[in-house]
Amino acid sequence: VLDIPLQVTVQIGSTRMLIRELLQLGQGSVIELNKLAGEPMEVLVNNKLVARGEVVVVNEKFGIRLTDVVSPKQRIQQLG
Repeated sequence: VLDIPLQVTVQIGSTRMLIRELLQLGQGSVIELNKLAGEPMEVLVNNKLVARGEVVVVNEKFGIRLTDVVSPKQRIQQLG
């Protein structure tokens, strides 16, 4: 069981846009997201929320420091 691969995603925000707007994007374009600067990022495993955290830089790479982990009971409730 411990060798089963999982998809881990860190979601910094989202937005909705029209295809017309998407096609107009180019280098330097800015996409406004639904989260405010400083809000916690969401950590999803197989599209299920497991934690929240803040972005950090480690050895010139981005990472996430977990600040809140969803309780085992809440994680089980998400499965249903």
